[in-house]
Amino acid sequence: MDDASMVGLMGRVTGTVGPGLVGEVIVRVRGGAEHFLAYPAVARERIERGTVVMVVEYLAPRTVYVSAAYDS
Repeated sequence: MDDASMVGLMGRVTGTVGPGLVGEVIVRVRGGAEHFLAYPAVARERIERGTVVMVVEYLAPRTVYVSAAYDS
């Protein structure tokens, strides 16, 4: 999967994403759902479990930078 096809996909946080943490998100991709290690796109942002996020950067093979898809 190339970078362009991952950027913009929506996912859900399954392990808190934040400063000093390696979080986890699940994203629907390649006909299924896959887990990725996740970091916040904004360095000091904390994103809790269950939050819907958007992939803003993809680092192959299994790392994404995300931001919350909706304001809370």
